[in-house]
Amino acid sequence: MRARQTMYALLGMALFAAPAAAEDAETLRRELEQMRGRFEAMQQEHRRALEAMAERLRRLESAPAEPTTQPVAPPPTAATAPGAPATAPASAPPPATPPTRVEYLQPRRPFSLAERTGGGPLLFDIGVAADFIGTLTSGRVDRADAGTFPGRENRFFPREVELNLFGQIDPYARGQVIIEAAEEFEDGERAIEVGLAEAHLTLLTLPFGTQARLGLVRNRFGLLNELHREALPQPDQPNVLTRFFGEEGLNESGLEFTWVPPLPFYLELLGGVFNGDNDTAFGRASLRDPLLTARARTFFEPGDFGAIQLGASAARGSTEERRRQLFVGLDAKYKYIPRGWRHPVLTLAGEGIWSFRRVNVEDEIDVDLDGDGVADTTGTITRRRDRDRFGWYAYAELQPLPRWLGGVRFDSTRLLADPGREWAIEPYVGFRLSEFLRFRLAYKHTERDRSQGFTVDGVSARVANEVFLQATFILGAHPAHPF
Repeated sequence: MRARQTMYALLGMALFAAPAAAEDAETLRRELEQMRGRFEAMQQEHRRALEAMAERLRRLESAPAEPTTQPVAPPPTAATAPGAPATAPASAPPPATPPTRVEYLQPRRPFSLAERTGGGPLLFDIGVAADFIGTLTSGRVDRADAGTFPGRENRFFPREVELNLFGQIDPYARGQVIIEAAEEFEDGERAIEVGLAEAHLTLLTLPFGTQARLGLVRNRFGLLNELHREALPQPDQPNVLTRFFGEEGLNESGLEFTWVPPLPFYLELLGGVFNGDNDTAFGRASLRDPLLTARARTFFEPGDFGAIQLGASAARGSTEERRRQLFVGLDAKYKYIPRGWRHPVLTLAGEGIWSFRRVNVEDEIDVDLDGDGVADTTGTITRRRDRDRFGWYAYAELQPLPRWLGGVRFDSTRLLADPGREWAIEPYVGFRLSEFLRFRLAYKHTERDRSQGFTVDGVSARVANEVFLQATFILGAHPAHPF
């Protein structure tokens, strides 16, 4: 009886084990098919990698030899670390023999672009930058057209919309063309003006290790003049730049040379010759009496405590009345970027500009016609006098979070041609959704010591309070901004 029960138990176990064994075999078959598919995919990926490496080797073998010298290093930008090490690292090769005078006179060989472009044509980048400003102020400031943006008080308007085309022309030069549209206020009327903002080429391989920029450019005078409006640190530019150079700043046609000498620290030297078309500062507009510019700037990094830029600028030209005009400026900027951060947590900057202008001044004198010692009438006599002016600004900005920042700017300046002085303070906050979209809100309080120049139809605005709302976005490519 017990043997029969044991036989039944074994038979039951066999009946249950048969479907389980069949199920295990089917699972193993599926896993085998999956492994075979993954193996074939790995084989195809490996084959494609080998073909790509062979194609890259073919391009490298057909590319021209690398040049023995490099182009002049561009000045540091917001995307590159400023300064240069004082000594080469221990693993660096020994320094090359200094070039002779004959070698200095020879143009440098252009750098190779074959690997970057694959032997094809040199394409250029396209970008759009749009900057919109909204202003709110009192009715008195509005009627007197005495706000920061005269004639556009209590309005939301496009301050600057740019179409930017830039890129490599060939291994010897690069070029840039900027077409700009903006709402302007002239002769009592507002209108959208479209025009050429910049168009210039940069020659990269000139003798003596220099570069040259030729065409219509924003002059590199001081700290902020070369920046377009969307790149300014506040919604508006400092008052001293507006009073000395006009709302559009120095934007001239001419030729500009740049040289970075081979020193153990970074130093950029610049000199230029321009027409002098700016009617606020100069206005002669002739190469017979040109606008001459010069600038020097340097960078250094005091350890882990950030980076400092120091600069000095000069511009000399003539007014429309052929009177001498000279500007001299000093500027400084400091940024502290903690290790591992992608944005500066603290920025401090400031600039001071001196103006030296020779003007004609009419003085009233008494005239004795009959010689009896008693004045019979009055007359005027014209004398040449030097009229010196000074203006400055400074700002501080904190950005403790990647998207939020805030700061304050203080301005103080005398008027360029007329008597008078003004000062202003402007706190602001900003919100950056990304590198391509930004909003800023600012409040600006301005006081002038007189109403002369800020009165229209009997309405004066010696004190102005304004609120600015700025919206800026960028589409496509955009060149890096200076440090």
